[in-house]
Amino acid sequence: MSPALLLFVALGLGLVGWLAGRAKASAFQRADTSKRPVARPNYHGWYVALWVGVPLLAFAVLWMALMPMLVMQSVLASDAAASLPEFGFMRDTLLSEARSVATGAAPAVFDAAARPLIEPFRDAIQRYTVIGMVLAMSIAVICALWSYSRLNPTFTARTRVERAVMAALVIASLVAILTTFGILVSLIFETIRFFGFVSPIDFLFGTSWNPDPMSSPDADQGDRYGAIPLFWGTIYIGAIIAMIVAIPLGLMSAIYLTQYADPRVRAWLKPALEVLAGVPTVVYGYFAALTVAPFIRDVARSVGIENASSESALAAGLVMGVMIIPFVSSMADDSIAAVPGSMRDGSLAMGATQSETIKRVLIPAALPGIVAGIMLAISRAIGETMIVVMAASTAANLSGNPLESMTTVTVQIVAMLTGEGSFDHPATLSAFALGFVLFLVTLVLNFIALRVVKRFREAYE
Repeated sequence: MSPALLLFVALGLGLVGWLAGRAKASAFQRADTSKRPVARPNYHGWYVALWVGVPLLAFAVLWMALMPMLVMQSVLASDAAASLPEFGFMRDTLLSEARSVATGAAPAVFDAAARPLIEPFRDAIQRYTVIGMVLAMSIAVICALWSYSRLNPTFTARTRVERAVMAALVIASLVAILTTFGILVSLIFETIRFFGFVSPIDFLFGTSWNPDPMSSPDADQGDRYGAIPLFWGTIYIGAIIAMIVAIPLGLMSAIYLTQYADPRVRAWLKPALEVLAGVPTVVYGYFAALTVAPFIRDVARSVGIENASSESALAAGLVMGVMIIPFVSSMADDSIAAVPGSMRDGSLAMGATQSETIKRVLIPAALPGIVAGIMLAISRAIGETMIVVMAASTAANLSGNPLESMTTVTVQIVAMLTGEGSFDHPATLSAFALGFVLFLVTLVLNFIALRVVKRFREAYE
């Protein structure tokens, strides 16, 4: 049963319910003009439409989850499945091939043993599609008749519709919370499994990162999973070099655009600056690898630094800083522009210069928004992967020299989760431990930002 077909049916029946409910409510007004109905006809229509559409969509989601299992049980119970192996990879492959041909996803099977299963799959799919449509229409008709029968001049349709909308808004607001909770639970579970192989002390304080996916999981892994070089590379590239570039340039550009720029200049510069946020990171990676990194290497060697690498933390950090300038600039711009004009005018009236007003009045008053933009930029920089892969390599080095190659936590997460590694091996599980630590670091940064924002909001409100 196609999801698009079910959605179309739900929308169509919902529209019919809305028209029928609205027509019945309109008849109330025409029948007795002396009494005004409790709710307008539109709310009666929406009440019927919601009772038709919402249960139908809920059943569609449930049926699409159950139908593949019902189809598979029907096929396995057929005579054609008697020749299948009892279990194993070959059995799953034959069933998958037959299902793909039956649904039209594949033109033909590669294994002749899967050919007898095609017709049972088609018959089962058609049968359960018809059953699903009949059940869906039955549910829609029953709900429509029940909701339609409840409509009368004293029926509080508006209150019930608004409650339904409020419930939908609450569910939508809970999606982010539940998603975060699910991510956290999965990270904790896999991190605990990883710490069953590697000591947390060795992981958090070790200085050598050299995982071997081909090694035995039962071997001593403590000296291979020291994550300090990864944490240092992430902080050095994303939170130090990139911020040295992004914070001054972003803040100064925001000050210029809000306080000094002509409106016609601002109309061109602000969109041009924000375009940087829409450039794909792979483009920045190419720019860093092909232009910035070789330029930095050549300049370093020209001044006598012969060991400068062609892949360096400095190149990745500089390009990353340029990439996140719009995050700092846009938030600072909006925050400065939102400062009440009376504060700026009062400062100028007291004899302060424009630069003194910006430094002593506008920036402190807009500091919550500026800090929020900086925290957003740091989170974006810490999570960046492509620029680091292309410009700073994947070598886990613990060094303070920005001309050497380094790597970050996110790069190693990608490296550990790609390939043929088993999810029972510490090399693969280490990606979850790294993600959990990165999650905690981001959470701490957010708490710090909230404390700073709260402090200065209390001072200026």
